[in-house]
Amino acid sequence: MPANRFNAFTEYGIGLGLRIPHYAHILEKKPLVDWFEIISENYMLEAGRPLHILDQILEQYRVVQHGVSMYFGNASRPNRDHLRKLKRLTKRTQTPWISDHLCWGSVDDRYTHDLLPMPYTWEAVETTSRNIREVQDFLEIPVAVENVSSYVEFHVSEMTEWEFLGEVVERADCGILLDVNNIYVSSKNHGFDPYEYLDAVPHDRVAQMHIAGHTKFERYILDTHDHPVLDPVWKMYAHATKLTGRTATLLEWDDRIPSFDEVHREALKANKFLPHAKSLAA
Repeated sequence: MPANRFNAFTEYGIGLGLRIPHYAHILEKKPLVDWFEIISENYMLEAGRPLHILDQILEQYRVVQHGVSMYFGNASRPNRDHLRKLKRLTKRTQTPWISDHLCWGSVDDRYTHDLLPMPYTWEAVETTSRNIREVQDFLEIPVAVENVSSYVEFHVSEMTEWEFLGEVVERADCGILLDVNNIYVSSKNHGFDPYEYLDAVPHDRVAQMHIAGHTKFERYILDTHDHPVLDPVWKMYAHATKLTGRTATLLEWDDRIPSFDEVHREALKANKFLPHAKSLAA
């Protein structure tokens, strides 16, 4: 598969989220890890302990930034003050790409602090792709948008989620952060075939993947990130890697976080699914 600026990060193997409970272990033991993903908003500061820790991490590890508040699907244009702070951080980390979610989350500067699902309409395609282009142009690095897990659908939608994702990334000329667990969660909540989703997305635009654990309740599945990846998600991940080729992959574990070694072992299971896997941490 020919590489472009979105799927060309083939030397990135398996990454871990940089989380506070693991700071001491990482700085003391210096484990062999391919790269760390940071939540951008936690480090968009002038000074303080988070940046002090980040600078120590950057001395030894590659770091990729992931955001949770860009809200590409908002009707309003991206906040310029937020973008300036974000760009300053990208200069510090030298992140090769940056990701955030395909969702909306604020109106008139009132923030929900949640990743709200979007109506899959042509109007939303235009608005969302406009916002992504503006962010990508301002930051001057590739942007990858992540599909979110969802629990409600809009009757006004004019296409499927995967059709919407494909239209947005083509018009915005951006990448995809393909969250395999989110596809599985949404497929069970809304009754679609997750493999149809995987087959339909533009595979050459997948810059990164996420895998994670979820929790099954009586009537729905919740994206909890609080335990190991379940077998159906591993099977989907194996299928996805056949479609995209070797792709940078991150294990998300954000609640009830166990020891660093346990999280690391779980993440490294992904290596057996990556074509020609030669993870630094394997």
